Amino acid sequence: MQADEPVIDLYTWSTPNGRKVSIMLEEIALAYRVFPIDIGKGEQHTPALVALSPNHKIPAIVDHETGIQLMESGAILLYLAHKSGKLMSPMGKNFWIEMEWLMFQMGHIGPMLGQTHHFVKFNPGKSPYAEARYRKENARLYQVLEDRLQGRNYITEHYSIVDIAIWPWISRYEFQQMDLNDYPRLKDWYLRIADRPAVQRGYAVPQKLDVPIPD
Repeated sequence: MQADEPVIDLYTWSTPNGRKVSIMLEEIALAYRVFPIDIGKGEQHTPALVALSPNHKIPAIVDHETGIQLMESGAILLYLAHKSGKLMSPMGKNFWIEMEWLMFQMGHIGPMLGQTHHFVKFNPGKSPYAEARYRKENARLYQVLEDRLQGRNYITEHYSIVDIAIWPWISRYEFQQMDLNDYPRLKDWYLRIADRPAVQRGYAVPQKLDVPIPD
């Protein structure tokens, strides 16, 4: 591989999970090239993508330095943090706190807010029970983050893969019909991260979109 060639191939689309990885790659300044996978057209089900991501989901990466290919955004963030030595603490107390909150994102923020998108944003009126259920859970999770941010600038000790994992989901507060003004610490955290140039660049992958800024 030539020195100026991309290290990472990123297969992605403009979703919260996809943006986690493009933001991370921008933050660690690792050369990459983008292969857009239009999930609205079902391109995640093509044999070429399924060979990289057997779960038929984006994102996926191929690392040309190591030959490693990975699916699942959380695993990719951990891999890139380990590869670069950035945005995650070494083994110890802070490492496990970061792991705890990363798993919180993977197990709660992503799945539950994703269901809010499905029922509240894209299928309103089809299941009032589901809408009420996920609206309530959405608000609960926002409050967990609001409480966590008392006296903190970031979810853990420092800006890390935890913030990178959570932020793209909160960036869809409008999809979730949430008012960030109801969560002032979470709003401050959101704006603090939205102001980072690497976040703005990563958010625009693979489509050029402006970072949403609340009133």
